[in-house]
Amino acid sequence: MTSLAAVALSSSASNSTMNNVEPGLLGFLVVAGIGVALVFLLRSMNKQFRKLGPPPEESQEAQETRADAADAAAERAKRG
Repeated sequence: MTSLAAVALSSSASNSTMNNVEPGLLGFLVVAGIGVALVFLLRSMNKQFRKLGPPPEESQEAQETRADAADAAAERAKRG
């Protein structure tokens, strides 16, 4: 009798719709929509980065002044 009940329970569980869940059309549309939005966001980001341009070049005097200040700070740190 118990084996008959076990077979009945196992057959009803395998035919259950809970085991056959698929994302379906709605899941595909959500993922596709996120992908399309990502493409447009990446294009916009690249456009904004191109607007920035390269950083401005420092003049030779500014580079020398900064190097002198760094050397002076290093000497002060060694002394104490």
